[in-house]
Amino acid sequence: MFVQPSSRTNTTSHRKDVKIMNKPDSTEYAPEFEKYISLVPEGEIVMTLGLQIESTLGLIRGLSAAQGDLRYAPGKWSVKEVIGHLIDAERIFAYRAMRFARNDATPLPGFDENGFVANAGFDSRSLADLAEEFEHTRKSNVCLFKSLEGDSSLRLGVASDNKLSVRSVAYIIAGHELHHVGILRSRYL
Repeated sequence: MFVQPSSRTNTTSHRKDVKIMNKPDSTEYAPEFEKYISLVPEGEIVMTLGLQIESTLGLIRGLSAAQGDLRYAPGKWSVKEVIGHLIDAERIFAYRAMRFARNDATPLPGFDENGFVANAGFDSRSLADLAEEFEHTRKSNVCLFKSLEGDSSLRLGVASDNKLSVRSVAYIIAGHELHHVGILRSRYL
């Protein structure tokens, strides 16, 4: 659930050339990402990314230690592993966006999300620690997307053999979070 920022919240940049990032055209991302992008509400994506911080932190901070270890079925990730996956995936996607925004044409590799989770040790960490890491990761990425100038959000790059625009990555990050928060709410809690 999103809340409107108060009138005191500064949601615009002081830079004159910052452009609002509208939803990307379907030609700017692979079809597999539509499930995430379609979840993102209309509105300015940088503001949406910022608003998601408190919403998701509220969910994480409201969980008990026992809930953090919960798996909804054998072989499925724990709540802590889902949160850790959100952090890992956000870092990877933001790195892609930065490279593309800087006009780097080097194709970037994919990643094995299950391998990352299996080797991260998320279950040995506290929910408070994961919440703090999520918060710092997201705030850093909000700064990245706010800093984009001119048409840099429209630049394209290749990751996992798929073409992606910078702005599509911002929407994927937001939608990926919405997707997994939805799973947490419907299958775990």
